[in-house]
Amino acid sequence: MAMWTVTGSFYARRGYWQPFTKTHEAESGEMVREWALSEIGGCHHVKRHQIRIESVREAKPD
Repeated sequence: MAMWTVTGSFYARRGYWQPFTKTHEAESGEMVREWALSEIGGCHHVKRHQIRIESVREAKPD
């Protein structure tokens, strides 16, 4: 499986958009996108429409 990097922002409770970058191992970009929505929503208690994903890229191996 490949490593993927997801960047975007979510609407924080204090009224501003908080940027984030997450890295995760998955089979496809769509799977890691769903994982990021679930992760951000679960940890920060925001709905999916309050999460903006700007890019999903395959991470380069070191």
